[in-house]
Amino acid sequence: MCERLQFAGYDTTAVENADALAQLLGREQADLIIVDDAHSVPQCDVPFIVLSNQNTFESAVEALRRGAADYITMPVDMNRLLSSIRDCVGTDEQPADTSVCVRHPRKSSRLRKQSVQQSVEPIVGASEQIVHLRYLIDKVAPSPARVLITGENGTGKELVARWMHYKSSRASAPFVEVNCAAIPSELIESELFGHERGAFTSAIKQRKGKFEQADGGTLFMDEIGDMSLSAQAKVLRALQEHKISRVGSDSDINVDVRVIAATNKNLREEIAKGNFREDLYHRLSVIVIKVPPLRSRYGDVPMLVDYFISHLCSEYGIAQKPIESAAVEALSRMRWSGNIRELRNVIERLIILSGQRITLSDIELYC
Repeated sequence: MCERLQFAGYDTTAVENADALAQLLGREQADLIIVDDAHSVPQCDVPFIVLSNQNTFESAVEALRRGAADYITMPVDMNRLLSSIRDCVGTDEQPADTSVCVRHPRKSSRLRKQSVQQSVEPIVGASEQIVHLRYLIDKVAPSPARVLITGENGTGKELVARWMHYKSSRASAPFVEVNCAAIPSELIESELFGHERGAFTSAIKQRKGKFEQADGGTLFMDEIGDMSLSAQAKVLRALQEHKISRVGSDSDINVDVRVIAATNKNLREEIAKGNFREDLYHRLSVIVIKVPPLRSRYGDVPMLVDYFISHLCSEYGIAQKPIESAAVEALSRMRWSGNIRELRNVIERLIILSGQRITLSDIELYC
């Protein structure tokens, strides 16, 4: 492993056990630790990755509880490991000399990236679908390609879009979101492209649209299948020419925006009905990422339950509530038509209404 990482350009030191690791950290500075057991890591500010032979949800949850940045099962996929290392160290560059230690600029880059990513919830799960989803994000995020994210309501399409942004070279630029279904059709063009003063009755001053606000960064267009055909035509032009014009203006504005779109509709069916432009679909769907429904990965429910309990109890400023294993099993058998969003709401309800611990009776009473 050391030789492989050194070939990739990282300076490495191997130790035999936890005591040796503690001694090494006492005399040298490290940017990342790789261990086979989360219990081996002493209390420190250094991020760590766990490589484990245990392909179980319990071991993954325990590692994440102890602060692991990632949990990877053996045999190790080196591409996955190197991608995880780059996320922790915070650089897309490879060092020129394999004997050079990690440089200070890279450390500041790591800290900057971590501070940005700490505001984004993790994509929780160890199922094959979620492992593949994280792989696609790591693979596609650095490219400028447009991405169409599909999936049912509540599956986490926005979360995927945010990770696509924060793992890209545009991470320090704006991430701007617009929900195309929540805006009246007569206002969607003004929302996307902005307007000039006096363009319509309520336009009392000039306003920048979402495309201009996202210049240099990422524009996430959620529920794009609900957009009017007239707005679709303008979006198509913006994607083709990298130019927009505000409502009420004849002049063009150059914009540099990566568009990530999402929908819970079957856009090919919408095209057949005449509700969606086929040329726009092909512009948006260079890469298509399907987010799986929760019912197709029930094995991830225990990890999600544990994560939401920890996260919500922290938000409420209370001690983390334990949950009975029978209660977790009951939650794992539920259908979850509302997917992750529904599960989160249920856990929040249980935290508020349950006693000292969440029991099977609470599940039967409140779910």
